[in-house]
Amino acid sequence: MKPSEIIELGNGVEIHFCLDAGDTNAQFTLFKVVVHPNAKVPAAHYHENFDETLYGLKGSLTLTVDDETMRLNPGDCCFIKRGRVHSFHNDTSEPAEMLAYANPGVFTAHYFKDLLQVLNAGGPPDLARMKQIMLQYGLVPVAN
Repeated sequence: MKPSEIIELGNGVEIHFCLDAGDTNAQFTLFKVVVHPNAKVPAAHYHENFDETLYGLKGSLTLTVDDETMRLNPGDCCFIKRGRVHSFHNDTSEPAEMLAYANPGVFTAHYFKDLLQVLNAGGPPDLARMKQIMLQYGLVPVAN
């Protein structure tokens, strides 16, 4: 068993990568997301090449999928089929955690590491570069 790789994005979001595409013969990826209160979370987006299932572990997140808004509490799950626009935020005073399962395993920890480089570059993040990274990994940002 290998330990999780933790990627702290510095914006109130931590990614604990459990299994990467290379670990599962590209069948799936599995990671825990910790979202602190008022964290800067990803822009609304959809996935071109993979589906995602979210499972609430701790705390509560507000999740929007297409035009439906819901709470993701511990024990709740939500399947997000590729092509569906989604976003989330933590509007509580406590950290929230969810497990994310993406299949097939085309999504890797490199996505978060590439974003981290942009976030750590100093000054305001280069939004054009962040969009380019999202598109490179099959995430398509959608204007709110």
